[in-house]
Amino acid sequence: MHLAYPAVLAALLFSIGLYGVLARRNAILVLMSVELMLNAVNLNLVAFDVWLRDTLHAGQALTLFTIAIAAAEIGIGLAIVLMVHRNRGTADIDRLRDTAERPGSPDDEPEDDARAAETPADETPTGEKAEATA
Repeated sequence: MHLAYPAVLAALLFSIGLYGVLARRNAILVLMSVELMLNAVNLNLVAFDVWLRDTLHAGQALTLFTIAIAAAEIGIGLAIVLMVHRNRGTADIDRLRDTAERPGSPDDEPEDDARAAETPADETPTGEKAEATA
C-alpha cells in the first residue's frame, strides 16, 4: 500500500475541518469540524502504523485513545452548547463573545464589608440588574 493515498486523504480531511473551524459560526458545526480533524489524525496514525509494520501497533493504540478523547470532547461540548442554546436561544459563536466580562465592570470591584452588612439579602444593590430565568 502506498502511503501517499491515506496521507493525501487525511490532509484533505484536516483542511476541510480547519476551514470549518475558522469559517463557521454555529457551535455544532465547529464541533463537527473538530471531529473531522481528529479523524484525519486517526487516519494518519493507522496508515503510518501499517506502513512501518510496527509489531506493537502503537499507531492503532494511539487511535483508540484519540477516539476516547473525541467522544468525551463531543459529550461535554454538546452539553455546553445545549445549555448555552437553552439560556441564550442561539448557538452562534459571535454572540457568545458578549458574555465575556469586561474590565471595569461592577463585578470586578471588591465588596466592602460595611456595604454588604447594610444591604439586606433579598434586595439587589443599585446599579445591578437582576435577570429573571424562564
